Amino acid sequence: MSKIAVYGLGAMGFGVASSILRAGHTTYGFDVSPEPVKRFLAEGGASGAAAELAPSLDAIVVVVLNAAQTESVLFGDEGIVPQLGKGAAVISCATVPPDFARDMAARCKEYSVHYLDAPISGGAAKAAIGKLSVMAAGPEESFTAAIPALDAMAETIFTLGHEIGAGSAMKSINQLLAGVHIATMAEAMTFGMTQGVTPEKFLEVISKCAGTSWMLENRAPHIIDGDYTPLSAVNIWPKDLGIVLDIAKKANFSAPITAAALQQFVAAAGMGYGGEDDAAVAKVYARNAGITLPDDKS
Repeated sequence: MSKIAVYGLGAMGFGVASSILRAGHTTYGFDVSPEPVKRFLAEGGASGAAAELAPSLDAIVVVVLNAAQTESVLFGDEGIVPQLGKGAAVISCATVPPDFARDMAARCKEYSVHYLDAPISGGAAKAAIGKLSVMAAGPEESFTAAIPALDAMAETIFTLGHEIGAGSAMKSINQLLAGVHIATMAEAMTFGMTQGVTPEKFLEVISKCAGTSWMLENRAPHIIDGDYTPLSAVNIWPKDLGIVLDIAKKANFSAPITAAALQQFVAAAGMGYGGEDDAAVAKVYARNAGITLPDDKS
């Protein structure tokens, strides 16, 4: 069994850490907030200071929000990479630009630490049961070092080649579709309401028709229940869709539908809904149309 530390115990990271722990590995959980750390310890997570543990760790899994947080964990004032033993693996799971992933890999290599470009997908529910999809890219030795953690946290591991950045590029494609699908679901549901179709009937019918999507079936119930507890927050999407558009710009690729979806999430954040579940983008459409969504219970 391996010694593995998970950095970032949010909705996804806590599930990742729990899945690795269930697989029998000695698992440490770290977060800027003390509450999820205490909760993980109560579940059987191992305790210890990161600086003292670092030389003995086989791998770390970084499940934070963005590139800035990833860089802080790896190379900040208390960065973990310089303290890791040679041959340890960094499994980087945040949605980041491919160029950033390549930079992190190069810096890890200076310390003889393996880096795997490994964004994840599947949401908090699949993270909790070790059924995530991982879009991974990196040298063969990085995969080998990361396998114990990957096997515990993922149902499907997509091997996207040896070039760092390929995993992040694939994740940007997924995020383009996911963000557009959420915004489009909200648009379709609220459009239906203007035509006398209730949110409940919308979900009942469209979920069985060609217009459905995984995001529609997953997020529409949040609106129907009036529950905007942030399993995936509105604020994630300006960042993720912004990454998509930055990559597109460098490739001289026009992505107008992505840009339109991005503006709806920006509007939702501007209305004060940034910390709510991303289904709250429906509130932008509701306000503009003068319609009332089901009672907000969040």
